[in-house]
Amino acid sequence: MPTSAKTPRKPPGVTAPLAALVRAALAGEGRRPGELGIVLTGDAPVRELNRRWRGLDRATDVLSFCYDDPPGTVVNGDLIVSMDRVIAQAKRFRVTRGRELARLIVHGALHLAGLDHKSEAQRRVMRARETKLLGESAKEVRALEKALDGVAKSRR
Repeated sequence: MPTSAKTPRKPPGVTAPLAALVRAALAGEGRRPGELGIVLTGDAPVRELNRRWRGLDRATDVLSFCYDDPPGTVVNGDLIVSMDRVIAQAKRFRVTRGRELARLIVHGALHLAGLDHKSEAQRRVMRARETKLLGESAKEVRALEKALDGVAKSRR
């Protein structure tokens, strides 16, 4: 899968585990990745994209832009993650930054596959898929934890 993770905030060692998480999430929905981009950035760019494309003038944790309408077997799109939200939510949910980044990437990839969470039933389905995928992706979560833990320690 040609996955790019171009961003000034991308810690070393995250591209391969992020790509693996996206592949797993899409495969679970009977889809496979085409051209996908992953951008790790901050609240300000995410807020601007959220305002421009969704009409919501606030930051959010992950945005998914699917370029296939409707999503087919091959999925093309972008995932935009606010690392500011990753850090805040990891603290709030008492998980590692790597685990929270993994959860947001899986969540975004499920959106690319066509899942949503507008209703309570949809939320239950999406949360169950996220939990299952994260449980099956311990290797990728550990790799992200290692990469993000190293970045956090180097900033102290």
